[in-house]
Formats: sequence, C-alpha cells, structure tokens
Amino acid sequence: MILLQVDENATWLAPYAYAIVLLGFAFALFRAFENWYSARYNKPLFRHYLVFKKLKPSQTAILESEFIFYQKLSAKYKRQFRHRVATFISEKKFIGREGLEVTERMKVLIAAIGCMLSFGRKNYNYGLIDYILVYPSEFYSALNEAHHKGEFNPRERALVLSWKDFEEGYKITDDNLNLGIHEFMHAMQLEARNGNDIDSSRFLKHFQNILKQLTNQELRAKLDETRYFRSYAFTNQYEFMAILAEYFIESPDDFRAHFPTLYNYTQKILNFRFAGY
Repeated sequence: MILLQVDENATWLAPYAYAIVLLGFAFALFRAFENWYSARYNKPLFRHYLVFKKLKPSQTAILESEFIFYQKLSAKYKRQFRHRVATFISEKKFIGREGLEVTERMKVLIAAIGCMLSFGRKNYNYGLIDYILVYPSEFYSALNEAHHKGEFNPRERALVLSWKDFEEGYKITDDNLNLGIHEFMHAMQLEARNGNDIDSSRFLKHFQNILKQLTNQELRAKLDETRYFRSYAFTNQYEFMAILAEYFIESPDDFRAHFPTLYNYTQKILNFRFAGY
C-alpha cells in the first residue's frame, strides 16, 4: 500500500515537475539571449521588469524643483526614476555624522545623483553600498589618515560624503566637479570588477577600450596639450574613470567635441541615452 501511494503521488506531480523543468529551460534561454543582446548592442535588453515603488509627494517635489536631469525626462522615464530613487532610499541606511541631521532633501538628492549615474543600467542600486555616511564638511579618514571630501569604503560597505561639498558639486552644474558622481562611480567600478552581470561585463569591456585609447600617442599628445581633464584624473585608472563621469554628466557637448572617442565609450559604459545625452 505504501509503494502504491508513492507511485500515485509521483504520477500526479509529474506535470508540475515537467512545467518546472520547462520554465527553467526557458529562463536559461532567455538569459542567454539577454547576454547576447547586451554584448551585441551594448545595452541591456530590459532595464526594468516592474516599476511600482513610489515617492512621497514631498520627495517628488524636490526632484521637480531641484533636479534638472529629472525635469528633462519623459513621463515614462520619470516613473522609472522615481521608482529607483524610492528603492535606493528604502535599501540604504543614511547616517549623519558630527551631529548632522540627514533630512529628506539630503536623502532624495544623494539618491538622485546615484540613480542618475546608473539610470542606463539594469543593475542600478549599488549592491556594494549599505550605508551613506554624511558629514557636514570635510572629514578625517582613517583609511589613509587624511581629510577627505568623500570616499567609498568597500570594507565597511559605506559611501561617505561631505554634505557641503556634495551640495556644491550638485548645484554648480558646469565646472566638472561633482562629488556625488565621483564617489558613486568608484562604487560602480569596483562592483563591475567583482560582478558577472551584463552591466559589469559592458563596463569592463568599454573601460578596457578607454585604457587602450590612452596608449594612443596622438590622443596622449592632445591630452597633454589641452590639459582638458584636471590633473587629478591621471592619479590612477579609477580616478580617471570617476573624472570622466563628472565631465560626461556636466559638460557632455564640450566633452564630445574635444574627445569624441572617450565620450562614446563612456556613454556605452553607462548606457546613457537620456535627456539629450
């Protein structure tokens, strides 16, 4: 009787087992196609599957009144952007330092800068960051025993910002100095090094193309002659990429005119084709 019962159950469950196998096979095919599409066209097949998270009206009002990039987006992209900002705020812990109270405006603007930089990516929420530490101004960093305006600390999974310098970088939109973009790019680049998703693969592919460009003698001569990028860009490859991102976001037309190939690869790294970029 026991053997018969087991056999009957197995027969009854068989269609469900087949369905699970077929779904798994279909998902594997979809992922393979998604990877092929990303490699072929330098962008994810889908940036979003669902858009459902909402900001409070007061938070949306901050974007509407203060965030120029958001103002330039279509209605569809605005919904996606609000979803991403809401997701970021809900998943990160914001902590004020030296008595600073982190306000709703601070949270929205910090999240908005991060989400703007990652807006072309499917994997957009900076998985290496759990904490956003906000100081009133420059702070002392134990990492290298110096005062910083910002840093990304992967060991502590923390993005650390001077609010004074973050706000200054955000408000002045044409000097190619944007602390938020700079530090979020450091986090994105390290995530790409450690990740195996389609965004990470695209990042590494086109960043290698950028590094190859830097071996071009004609380009190097032009970089030296024009001194277009500030000197700190040539500290190392990570600072170079962070500063490319600042120039790309703040001065896209000028960047494109001076160094079209570097601009093109930066655009492909970010899959950034919104609001006139």
